[in-house]
Amino acid sequence: MTDNFLSNKKQLFDTWAPSYDWLFPSVIYRTIHKRLLEYVDLPERPNVLDLGCGTGRLLERLATQFPNLRGTGLDLSPNMLRLARLSNHHHPRLIYLEGKAESLPFAEGQFDAVFNTISFLHYLEPKQVLSEVARVLSPGGRFYLVDMTTTEAFPQLLQISPFGIRLYSPNQRKLLGSSAGLLCLSHQYLLGPVLLTIFAKPLSDI
Repeated sequence: MTDNFLSNKKQLFDTWAPSYDWLFPSVIYRTIHKRLLEYVDLPERPNVLDLGCGTGRLLERLATQFPNLRGTGLDLSPNMLRLARLSNHHHPRLIYLEGKAESLPFAEGQFDAVFNTISFLHYLEPKQVLSEVARVLSPGGRFYLVDMTTTEAFPQLLQISPFGIRLYSPNQRKLLGSSAGLLCLSHQYLLGPVLLTIFAKPLSDI
């Protein structure tokens, strides 16, 4: 089921890619990204990962605001990545790779921060994704999770795409992060039901 799920998601975003930046992301995402950047705290020379990077808009904004930033965008869709590479104004500081959130092709502790914007709702195995995020974060690193939220007691399933999308309440996010060893630092509403949750990887296991 997982392979079929990923194949359907990949096809969905490959099809969506050519028109992805026409309206919704260019208007809504711009506002979300602007508000997200108000809460981003990075070291002087950060190495960051944008998980589910789409056409690369967030990494472009991060690279503009943080001139010493190096970033990697990872996405399931080759067509999204092709557009991200075509609009990459910060090469070679930014690179884009194809891969799965459930099995990140990176070393342990490689990144100072991981970003995930309006993508977590698509994941069939959220615990596995968070486990991978925790693995590739350096001690003290932060995970910025931005997605629509719900007030439901259990993850809310919406059937609007193959296998649907899943929305999580603030407390559900906190519990999922805790199961991966991540500390929930705060929740911030960015736009309507779009919630930023900031996690941190502990400096040590002590």
